[in-house]
Amino acid sequence: MGVKRKNPVADGIRFVKEARKELRKVSWPTRKESTAITVVVIISVFIAGFYLAVVDWGLSRLVQHFIR
Repeated sequence: MGVKRKNPVADGIRFVKEARKELRKVSWPTRKESTAITVVVIISVFIAGFYLAVVDWGLSRLVQHFIR
């Protein structure tokens, strides 16, 4: 009854304008920084994968030892 409805189109336009304004404030990484971070992530994934593979192999051997 006394509730005023907002204009969804105006809300959408305002959101886009505010989002663009905020994105201008972001300090984006350089290509070199992005490459370095990507390399670190890839190496970390390989290390974690290797660790999990070793633990899985060890636990599998342990369980097989008790089952046989």
